[in-house]
Amino acid sequence: MRYKVIIAEDEELLLNNLAQKVENSDTGFEVVGKVQTGIQALELVKELSPDLIITDIRMPVMDGITLLKNVRQYYPLVDFIITSGFSDFEYAKSAIQLKVSEYLLKPVDTDELKSALIKLKNKYDMQKSSFEDIFNPGMTHNTPSQIAAIMKDYITQNYSSDINFNLIAGSMNYSSSYLTKIFYKEYSYSPSKYLISLRMQKAQQILLHNPELSIRQVGELVGYPDQGYFSRIFKKQVGVSPLEYREKL
Repeated sequence: MRYKVIIAEDEELLLNNLAQKVENSDTGFEVVGKVQTGIQALELVKELSPDLIITDIRMPVMDGITLLKNVRQYYPLVDFIITSGFSDFEYAKSAIQLKVSEYLLKPVDTDELKSALIKLKNKYDMQKSSFEDIFNPGMTHNTPSQIAAIMKDYITQNYSSDINFNLIAGSMNYSSSYLTKIFYKEYSYSPSKYLISLRMQKAQQILLHNPELSIRQVGELVGYPDQGYFSRIFKKQVGVSPLEYREKL
């Protein structure tokens, strides 16, 4: 299967050049969207469910870092490659803290880009192989309700791991949008929302019963190795930060 990429770059010439480099890299990535603002990129993410976003760090309306934070609230497993000029060192530090897959200086070197894409492809291929042990084309004989139930059970059992819904869909020769549709029809929420909700429930239980664990450790146990990101999404879902939640107990 080919992995989906969205590219966000406000300079049209650079945007087209970068898209061409990705398509010509022969690394199994397909450019499914090209946009010139972070807002447009965010809308495309909701529509296309990409595996990877390559974004300029500085763009009008919504910059690359803000785009990254917004995407990860709802699509935590989407990978990011950030591109930037030499003058954006402070932005670069933010990108590193947010654990982007790669930070590339502009103009983007073809070999460096290809190396970054190969690294990601190898990761996706390994994940896909493990998913194929559970989800496979033979499951197409199951009813949509059965497939949704199998997905829900898998998420419930593996909530602390990386769960890539695009790869699960590819393992069954379905699109991720189709799986989301049948899951939503069965349970009235998307697989990604179920995963986030489940992780927050587990985090609250751990905070309640394990006061000796740090906030970072709690985040790691529920699938969020980045403490800052865990705290942000916890506060968004629960209404208070993990520390505030613990202090109220």
